[in-house]
Amino acid sequence: MKDQTIAQGGYFDPDGCDLSEFSAIIGQSTEAAEVPHAADVQMNIPLYDMDALRPALEDAGSRRAIMAEWAHVFLKGAGIVVLRGAYADTGVLDEATAIYDQIISTEKAATGGKADHFAASGANDRIWNSLQKLCDASPDVFLRYFANTSIAAACEAWLGPNYQMSAQVNLVHPGGAAQQAHRDYHLGFQTAELSAAYPAHVHDLSPALTLQGAVAHCDMPIESGPTKLLPFSQTYRAGYAAWRRADFRALFEERCVQLPLAKGDALFFNPAVFHAAGANTSSGIHRMANLLQVSSAFGRAMETIDRRGMSLALYPVAQAAQAAGSLTDSELDAAIGACAEGYSFPTNLDRDPPVGGLAPETQAALFKRALREGMSQSDFAAALAALADKQRA
Repeated sequence: MKDQTIAQGGYFDPDGCDLSEFSAIIGQSTEAAEVPHAADVQMNIPLYDMDALRPALEDAGSRRAIMAEWAHVFLKGAGIVVLRGAYADTGVLDEATAIYDQIISTEKAATGGKADHFAASGANDRIWNSLQKLCDASPDVFLRYFANTSIAAACEAWLGPNYQMSAQVNLVHPGGAAQQAHRDYHLGFQTAELSAAYPAHVHDLSPALTLQGAVAHCDMPIESGPTKLLPFSQTYRAGYAAWRRADFRALFEERCVQLPLAKGDALFFNPAVFHAAGANTSSGIHRMANLLQVSSAFGRAMETIDRRGMSLALYPVAQAAQAAGSLTDSELDAAIGACAEGYSFPTNLDRDPPVGGLAPETQAALFKRALREGMSQSDFAAALAALADKQRA
């Protein structure tokens, strides 16, 4: 097998991705000895009986052993774990579902539906920031929903302590189409061109910054379209460059697996696992999952900086330099990169949806667009204020 570590002088190039190498990687098998705490292994995915394991999570030594096993699975194994019975009492899920149904109804009446990252609008109903919205609607339900040691241990297993929880409800109705195969946040939410601009070692780092999860709010037989998953695909280092290629997506469809979930089960996986929501071919199952996207505590800067104020101060002198030709485009880009926020997230996806792409416009992109379009200082200030308003919670 050829070395997949570095391509094009330290960068991954979609044209350099090797399908045969990827095929060999996803041809691995999960051995039972690798996952001694698992109750079963199905289609290479270890399944854990949380009714049996939950008491062990109260003992520090036993909890660490379980988390170490899950971390190994996320990093070098199948990349996926299923926690059967993560919710011993599913009554709180029913209470949360009723709240989410009301939120969906209210938001649909106001907006007509939400954009999604990897599925067409209208194929499903999406609640962005279901974490905060549940807490606002019912702190009591939120408390009992997230007072869940199984979920906490899974998050800590991959991210360590002090992780940051976020969540988005996805409700797929009968007839809802499948998503396309993809990898997830961070690099999975960048354009192909921007993803390719990050060096290879950042492709290695990105999956360690988040953990993907899903809580089943209803029984999810295969016909309802539970997530399609490709075990071991997270170990292909160039995967963020490869996942958009038609041949990689075709192989995904040939080799992916689906596991039915019961209400109260939880699924967690490395965000670099190739995955996609399945098609809901059932006649009457409205498949609801609360998608957990959990972030490392380390994904934050040391200082708080007023980049909006800096941008307002810099804009007129940057505009003058552009008009005078005293700085090249590259030099202006460098100055803007030091001043303005260059990342789309975190944002409020209700007000700042990823229209026309996977991520909303950044402050730095707005700055550059303003220069191209010759915005006045007052128009630029208004645009920055509008962007800030869209991003607020």
